[in-house]
Amino acid sequence: MNRTGLTFNSRKALMNNIGEAAGTEIANLIAEMAAEIEELRRTKVNVTRIVPTTNVNLMGRSEDAL
Repeated sequence: MNRTGLTFNSRKALMNNIGEAAGTEIANLIAEMAAEIEELRRTKVNVTRIVPTTNVNLMGRSEDAL
């Protein structure tokens, strides 16, 4: 698979086995999903806590938050 979706040979094999319309639809869906995954990877951020938080349970004891 390249960055934009399936290779020509993979696309052709898919269309030959399940039909042109269904093969095209699945190949396009795979390409869209690959683009969305790439977008999510590019925009991913890491969250770092600056101050630890604590929760108080029903018994009144402090517990570290997960």
